[in-house]
Parts: sequence; structure tokens; C-alpha cells
Amino acid sequence: MNVHDSERLAGVLEQAGYVPVSQVPEKAARATLAGDEGADVVVLNTCSVRENAANRLFGNLGQLAAVKRERPGMQIAVGGCLAQQMREGIVDRAPWVDAVLGTHNLDVLPTLLERARHNREAAVEIEESLKVFPSTLPTHRESVYAAWVSISVGCNNTCTFCIVPHLRGKERDRRPGEILSEIEAVVSEGAIEVTLLGQNVNSYGVSFGDRHAFAQLLRAAGTIPGLERVRFTSPHPAAFSDDVIDAMAETPNVMPSLHMPLQSGSDRILRAMRRSYRCAKYLGILERVRERIPHAAITTDIIVGFPGETEEDFEATLRVVEQARFAAAFTFIYSPRPGTPAADLPPVPEDVIKERYARLTALQERISEEENRAQEGKTVEVLVSEGEGRKDGATHRVSGRAADNRLVHVALPRDCEPGARPRPGDMVRAVVTHGAPHHLVADSALHGGLFEVRRTRAGDAWEARERRAAELAAEAAGTAPVQLGMPRLRTRA
Repeated sequence: MNVHDSERLAGVLEQAGYVPVSQVPEKAARATLAGDEGADVVVLNTCSVRENAANRLFGNLGQLAAVKRERPGMQIAVGGCLAQQMREGIVDRAPWVDAVLGTHNLDVLPTLLERARHNREAAVEIEESLKVFPSTLPTHRESVYAAWVSISVGCNNTCTFCIVPHLRGKERDRRPGEILSEIEAVVSEGAIEVTLLGQNVNSYGVSFGDRHAFAQLLRAAGTIPGLERVRFTSPHPAAFSDDVIDAMAETPNVMPSLHMPLQSGSDRILRAMRRSYRCAKYLGILERVRERIPHAAITTDIIVGFPGETEEDFEATLRVVEQARFAAAFTFIYSPRPGTPAADLPPVPEDVIKERYARLTALQERISEEENRAQEGKTVEVLVSEGEGRKDGATHRVSGRAADNRLVHVALPRDCEPGARPRPGDMVRAVVTHGAPHHLVADSALHGGLFEVRRTRAGDAWEARERRAAELAAEAAGTAPVQLGMPRLRTRA
């Protein structure tokens, strides 16, 4: 959701006349981790789910302070959940910040930057409720082949550890027609994969009285020409219904992957968390998903060290993890968030939490490796992406996601010509030769085995974007080639 909102923030800036620093060669060449020292505006879009996010924000702001001292005209803006929570407190701790905005008013960013320049003081504007649905704003998408589409914002749950409902408000659903129109629009621009976003996607439709709306939305997405992959995140086990499982199983472009947070394998802790399901129901959902979609990869979130968690509670979590056989799990040490009911409860000792966390991650690492090794010998179709494989240049592989969302590194044939190399957005078919805990390797091409590339219009769109970026860079550098030829005649209306 934060990536989606960041693309909208970039979009409103671009509409206001700002140019992404990546398109300004003389500035991009001087970019730094701290925040693009060549940029005139740096925006940090924040999270507030865990304490580490706040620490990272102020660490980055500290680095940017030194940059700004060298370049006083540079502006710094902070948005997102932590801004919604801290408000003027961000400027109190970092007075060199120019603008602060929350989760409900992304559209005001250009106005706040202008106001800060004019008044020569920080502009802070936080709304208590949603003013503009983020998906109606212009966007600057990072990917041309995959897109985020928000179906709802906010959350009606009251989990005792979670600050999100307080910062993003009650759930508000978009109408199905608006969502499908946006999907059609991004597909027309080259996207072949869409991820539907919501804090609780399978409660979608409650606000307009249709409990089956999410399953119907999945089926409707299956009818959109050119859309090859549909994903969604995240469902809540309490609202997960069999009609969604049926829609997943019966809609060819809905991918066989499911991310469903468990949080704890102890019913006692689930009650304390105010999670309105129990482990038997959770495992029953997994069983029914696997009955209908045997090749589905299921992932989850788990919190270790929630206040009051005993060794017995933790052992229950280990048993559920062993039984569930998750393809992967995002495991977190409990982080108390001010303003949540759990924050006032007596904490579990830190050394106990660390020891439990190590045991849980070791168990999940073993299961993930076993599950991934079971993929060896299977044929996968991989959507090639940018930035997935950090060592691809050295290993002569390309990387991307299989249909079940597993990360796959695919070897190229030894005689692969540069022009035949698959582009981001293209599809590659290969055979898995090795399964590791966090990825698959498909080196079948190195042994004379399967390697097929399907060039897609998503790859065409990526190539066109790269070509346009190169042309802009050449123009900016004054090295664009002179175009010769007859002038075109323009017909008057």
C-alpha cells in the first residue's frame, strides 16, 4: 500500500511540473542513498507498523540535513502513516523538514511545497478523514509491466497490536466499475500483472452491501483482455470465504499464491490480539485452498513475543507452522506502537523473544527449503522483472516471479545473443534445477534443456520507456542526433 501511495505522490508532483531525478542525467549521476543530493525535492513516505520505521526515518532525515546545509534550496517532505501519527512532532525533531502530510490528503503535496517556499517555514497539513481516494490521483508507476491497484483503504478491524486503523481510518471501498476501469487502463499502457490492494481485501464490498463482491471482482478481472496475472494482498482469515477460493481456482489469470497473516499459532494469544479467528479455522482455509489449488504457494506473517506470550503459546505457533507448510513467512519481533491497547501490556523479556525468534526462523527456513526443493524438475513460467536478482550480471541470469510468486533466477543459454535476452516484462519458461530457502534456480538452459522466451507487449512497453529515457538523456546532454528529412505538413482544421 505504501508503494502504491508513493507512486501517487510522485504522480501529483509530476503533474505539477516536477521531473523525476532519474530523468535528469546531470543530477541522477550525483544521487546518494540519503536522498539524491542532485534533487530539488526529496519525499520520504513513511510506515508506522513497527518502531524500526521511525528510526529509519529520522536516520535518513539526519543524513539529508547535511545535504541541505550544502544546498539550502532543496526541500524535504514527509508523508505517510508516521506523519499522520506524529504531525508537527516531525518538524519538532527535524526542523529542516519543509512539508508534512498524512495518509488522507496525498494530493496537497505540491501546494505544501509551494507554501513552504513562500512562507519560508514548514507547512504541515493532516486531515482526519480521507479527502481524495489515492487511486484517483495521477501516478508515476515504477514498473510498466506490473501495477498496484487499490480496491479499498482503511481497516475496520481492531487488532490490539496494530496502529493502521487509527492512521488510515475506517475501510472505504471503491466501486467495482472504477477498479476494473483502472485495471483496463494500466493494461492498455503495457501492464500484464496487477496486484489488488487493501488492508483486508476479502471484506471488500461490505460498505455497499455485497459480501461476495471480492470473489466477483476476481472473476471480472479474469475477463480483461491482455491481463495475464492477478494477485491480491492481504486477506484476513476471519473474512476468508469459499467463494474466493472458487474464484481463485476457476479464474485462469488469478495466480496460485496466497499471503494470509497468521500472527500467532496460539488461540489464547489470538484472543489477546483481538484476531477474530482461531487456528482450526485458519488451517481449515489452507486445507480447502490446497484441495482446489494443489500447486498454490501460501505465505504468512507471524509476530513473536506479543505481550503475555508463554513458552506454551510459542510452541503452539511452531506446531501450526509445521502443519501449515508455508512457502515463506515474514516473521517479526513484536513492536509496541503508542496508542494501541497492547502497548500498555507487560512485555516479554528481550532475551526470550530473541531466542524464540531464532527458533521460529530456523524452522521456517527448513520448511521453505523443503518446499522449494520439491519444485525441482518442474517447469515454471517466470515474469522477468527489474531489481529482483542483485547478482544477475555476474551469474548471467535473469530473475522474476513464477506464477506462485516464488522468486526464480533463470540462466541464459551460453550462446544467448544480447538482442535475444529477455526484457523485464517478458515471460521465460525453464525447468527448476535447485531449490533454496528463499529462491529457485532454473539452470536448464545450461544443460541443453528447456529455455523459451515469450516476448510480450509488457516487454515492448519497458523497451519503449528505456528508449525514451535514453533520448531525454541525450537531449539533456546535447548529444541527440540531428534528424534529417522532409518537414511534415500539418493540416489545419
